[in-house]
Amino acid sequence: MAWELLFGSDIGLMSLAVIVGVLVIGAVMGKMYSSKMDEEIRKAGK
Repeated sequence: MAWELLFGSDIGLMSLAVIVGVLVIGAVMGKMYSSKMDEEIRKAGK
């Protein structure tokens, strides 16, 4: 029932797009913050 509503209706597909978008944005921001932290550690070590 829930899977049919998620994948079969317009509102369900929009919700799925939002969920995927939030996950992608979170992964990109996590990668960006991780690289910034590594950069700061390298600067502090010099």
